[in-house]
Amino acid sequence: MPNRLSGETSPYLLQHKDNPVDWFPWGGEALEKAKSENRPILLSVGYSSCHWCHVMERESFEDEATAEIMNEHYVNIKVDREERPDIDSIYMSALQAMTRSGGWPMTVFLTPDGAPFFAGTYFPPTPRQGMPSFHQVLVNLADAYENRREDVLKSAGSVREFLENSTSAEMPKTTLRPEILDAAANSLLSQIDRRNGGFGGAPKFPQAMSLEVLLRHHHRTGDGNALAAVELSLRKMAEGGIYDHLGGGFARYTVDGEWLVPHFEKMLYDNALLSRLYLEAFQATGDAFYRRIAEETLDYILRDMTNPEGGFYSAEDADSEGEEGKFYVWTPDEIKNALAPEEADAAILYWGVSEAGNFEGKNILNVAEGTDAPEGIEEIKNKLLAEREKRIRPGLDDKALAAWNGMMLHSLALAARVADREDYLEAARKNASFLVEKMKDGKSRLLRSYKDGEARINAYLEDHAMVADGLLALYEADGDIRWLREAASLADAMNELFWDEERGAFYDTPADHEKLVTRPRDVYDNATPSGNSVAAEVLLRLALLLDREDHRARAEAVLEGLSGAMEQIPGAFGRAISALDFHLGKPREVAIIGEPDSEDTKALVDAVYSTYLPNRVIAQASADEAESSIPLLEGKAMRDGRATAYVCEGYACQAPTAEAAELSRQL
Repeated sequence: MPNRLSGETSPYLLQHKDNPVDWFPWGGEALEKAKSENRPILLSVGYSSCHWCHVMERESFEDEATAEIMNEHYVNIKVDREERPDIDSIYMSALQAMTRSGGWPMTVFLTPDGAPFFAGTYFPPTPRQGMPSFHQVLVNLADAYENRREDVLKSAGSVREFLENSTSAEMPKTTLRPEILDAAANSLLSQIDRRNGGFGGAPKFPQAMSLEVLLRHHHRTGDGNALAAVELSLRKMAEGGIYDHLGGGFARYTVDGEWLVPHFEKMLYDNALLSRLYLEAFQATGDAFYRRIAEETLDYILRDMTNPEGGFYSAEDADSEGEEGKFYVWTPDEIKNALAPEEADAAILYWGVSEAGNFEGKNILNVAEGTDAPEGIEEIKNKLLAEREKRIRPGLDDKALAAWNGMMLHSLALAARVADREDYLEAARKNASFLVEKMKDGKSRLLRSYKDGEARINAYLEDHAMVADGLLALYEADGDIRWLREAASLADAMNELFWDEERGAFYDTPADHEKLVTRPRDVYDNATPSGNSVAAEVLLRLALLLDREDHRARAEAVLEGLSGAMEQIPGAFGRAISALDFHLGKPREVAIIGEPDSEDTKALVDAVYSTYLPNRVIAQASADEAESSIPLLEGKAMRDGRATAYVCEGYACQAPTAEAAELSRQL
């Protein structure tokens, strides 16, 4: 009989609806039950494409004997970390403080009022490699809560105090100055893997935001080492097994340091951040290789990860048919059966396919070092992709998250201009309409998650900031002022709901959010950018476009609050450093007056996108709209009936031009 999770929309929660565990979703019913019965809470946090979450479910949560212990002694709450980043952030901080490690599945034991007293990640069904069994943990903690409650409550009180202090603690501050950017770039360069690219060894994650810091550093200073580090990393990733050579898109990370063996799940946010970075590398270098990888990645998103309404799905699983990576790997015979003999020989050579294989007797496709693409490679890819489509696909997490959609919207809007793809522009417009029309409560308040026609959960700081960022990118790409107005509205809501004047920073949860053990404020740029970092950059951009000094002041306060930490541990503040680079970089203000769909307007806009200009904003409007819409456009007009561009800096402008070549020169 299905448990209470059967009424949820999260694919992760629905995966557990038939467990014998009496699961509750996070909410008032579960929390009141814990308090009224004075029972501890077992909080289990994961996400749908998490491999070890699936393993623990099979081993423990589907086991009747284990479920019986859980149901007798605990109120059991299951949380999708992607739907509830607030819950995840709070208890991940507790887990890391208690164990010096973290990860998912996250297993945390709480007092009835939500204070953690024990935490871990995956627990095996039997004792293994120094880890106790999940059964032992359950029994021992139930006994401790029943018979040594004073000790449990004392431990929980200490963790609660730590969480409250860590939320309110201020980071070291310094003056906002270019030396922070230099120090960050030099620190990151010292960590580059000079052979394989990327940072550090195994496991290896594609740290797009840190690579963006280096690309910006090269642009600002001309440092060739920074560009070389970025190019090495991007090429090695795109040639490695972390990249899907047939269908496009990147896996989340590799278990080795050479980008070969991925943990096969594909996350929307990784592909949003990486496609954007590859596009920027193409702008900076002119190397079409980077544009191709970006386009293949975005084509994958539009083909396999987009709902009929224009929203983007969250993730694809690592597993299919219960085996990790089964969908993606090949034997030589499978390739020979799908291709003509000469095509098969070329494919086997190009991707280093062997009888022995490189992953459990099969082959993860990766470009053998020093191997050039054979003639007809696109046809070979298409045939193998068609053959692969006959396999059972990995599980799909088909919820749409506002923040992650905002990241992908930015990348698509950028690609529409950089790659001159009208289909990308249409997809970006459809996604923007989906976000502002379907992911709002009564079309007023932004919501976090959408699935099967239902949007739910009030949005967090990162949702407001990243959707606003994506809408700004789309406004710059197509000149429709609707997107600018929607972005400005989200920024105003962000300031109203999340800003703390006393600390000069944003909280992750709105002021009217449910009361948790602490109010989270995660400022680190990890797998995704922090809400504070993106909010700062959005406010800086809007300050230029709309002449909003209050936006600029808030952004500066956020960056000042992170300034010392940016200097000391730049790898944890990649997006914040990029926002600081924008702030210090005297951003170019490009005003274009012309009919949005005319060829002369398009030529001017394309000129702006033809080169890498990370610190710039674009304001577009027709001659009729210019005077009444955007302060940056005031007093500017078309010349001789032609679309006209003005390049400004601090509201001081160069001579207007209607020529794309002259605009490129000015930029």
